[in-house]
Amino acid sequence: MFSRQTAAEIEKAAKEFALEPEALLAIAEIESAGQVFAKVDGRNEPLIRFEGHYFDRRLSGAKQEEARAAGLAAPTAGTIANPRSQAGRWEMIAQAAAIDHVAAYESTSWGLGQVMGAHWQWLGFDHVDALVAEARSGAAGQARLMARYIDKAGLADALNAHDWESVGHGYNGPGYAKNGYHTKLADAYRRQIDGPSPGDLTMSVGSRGELVTELQEALAALGYSVDTDGIFGPGTAAAVRKFQQDHRLAADGIAGERTQAAIRSALQPGVAGFWAAIRRWIRSLFGRS
Repeated sequence: MFSRQTAAEIEKAAKEFALEPEALLAIAEIESAGQVFAKVDGRNEPLIRFEGHYFDRRLSGAKQEEARAAGLAAPTAGTIANPRSQAGRWEMIAQAAAIDHVAAYESTSWGLGQVMGAHWQWLGFDHVDALVAEARSGAAGQARLMARYIDKAGLADALNAHDWESVGHGYNGPGYAKNGYHTKLADAYRRQIDGPSPGDLTMSVGSRGELVTELQEALAALGYSVDTDGIFGPGTAAAVRKFQQDHRLAADGIAGERTQAAIRSALQPGVAGFWAAIRRWIRSLFGRS
């Protein structure tokens, strides 16, 4: 799920392009799993995916040979695997850009809506760098880019009519049904309309998105060691368990309603936060976890 601020930016972009906000939020949720940024060398960057077969098509001669030898290009889709981490993907695109900057950026999908850089001219940008700058400008730029693509692709009417099969075919391609893309969109839209259930707000191993990032940032601010990558992995679960132990909660490593409320309370200045900090300090002196 998205933070309130990001949801507001997506809603603003939807209104600018005459799209139903909840429907645009549904696509953004499916495309990004609720995650807007990745930390790359300490800075927030949009999520990306590099397509080696796109890169291969845009190269020829010595550049193509160099890219293929480096494992960055291949004529067949799926041959070049993306690193699991976004930092690894940004490193990959930097290597590709060193061979051909324009071709590398055109061969990458950008941001919330995973819009291909190759569409820059069709979408009305002066250069692929302008499309990339929009994606890197923040959640608002990513939302505008996604909405612009939907409008240009002629999918606005289908989106507003909740014709998820047409939207799925137009946005995800002819293989949309195999992955259940249209049913995922319908479920995501229903969550936007009905609001999240208590279970949707509970975070545990496997959860992703901005709410996980906010949880991680809160734990880090409270002195717990945790990566702020938006992915609830074993390290985050361990930090949650330690927080729960420190605050006499059931130490299950799951950030449910009570744990999240306790974290919010601990972040507030006052007696409770002061004594929690003192307890952690005493434990650190005696080497207790």
